[in-house]
Amino acid sequence: MTQVLPAGSFDGKVALVTGSSRGIGADTVRYFAEAGADVVINFRNKAPRAEKLANELRALGRRALVVGADLTDPESVAAMFDQVREEFGRLDVLVLNASGGMEANMGEDYALKLNRDAQVNVLQTAEPLLGDGARVVFVTSHQAHFIRTTPTMPEYEPVAKSKRAGEDALRELVPELAEKGIGFTVVSGDMIEGTITATLLNRLNPGAIAERRESAGKLYNVSEFAAEVAQAAIDPVPSDHTRLVGDTSDFVAE
Repeated sequence: MTQVLPAGSFDGKVALVTGSSRGIGADTVRYFAEAGADVVINFRNKAPRAEKLANELRALGRRALVVGADLTDPESVAAMFDQVREEFGRLDVLVLNASGGMEANMGEDYALKLNRDAQVNVLQTAEPLLGDGARVVFVTSHQAHFIRTTPTMPEYEPVAKSKRAGEDALRELVPELAEKGIGFTVVSGDMIEGTITATLLNRLNPGAIAERRESAGKLYNVSEFAAEVAQAAIDPVPSDHTRLVGDTSDFVAE
């Protein structure tokens, strides 16, 4: 057990994390289940991994629903939430973790489609299932969160800009969510050791991660950052709806 959240703090709750068959998403889902939540594991194309994780969590005595969905396809997203409604009848925590845009051959507007349009659509489709006291967490990076004031490496810029566009679009929904008693928090972290993005960036820009590590003093690994994401679903919502994880001294706030 990697008990990160207080034992029983998610008893009776239902949590869905997008992109949770591996990496930060998988660890976040695991922390929720260890704290008592029933969970929805969402994946795009890693079904065996998602099932393996679900079986681990069922062994803890939790219910785990595994749902494949392409978040850029509204019909696929609607079908996912139909399954959630059938299985659980509601949702208490939604973590918008899945993102991308560095994949090859996905078309020029793919980053915006996934990191902005899909995020807004997922939240709006989930909204009828979210009740008073529910929480929404959007996962991003400092490189994206601060992109308007702090340049990032050119290889990552299109992704960073699309992630920031997604964050802005979601923030516009905050008043509507607040009216329903739904809390919203953005969790922004530095480059995370061991993620797909970090690996791709290091391939395109050798030494980038080591350089960033030296500058920041420390980079979080996947499980450490996932713990911060999970914690954001239980901590009071910050007044600026932002939880910054790790050093931000190299980034200029707007």
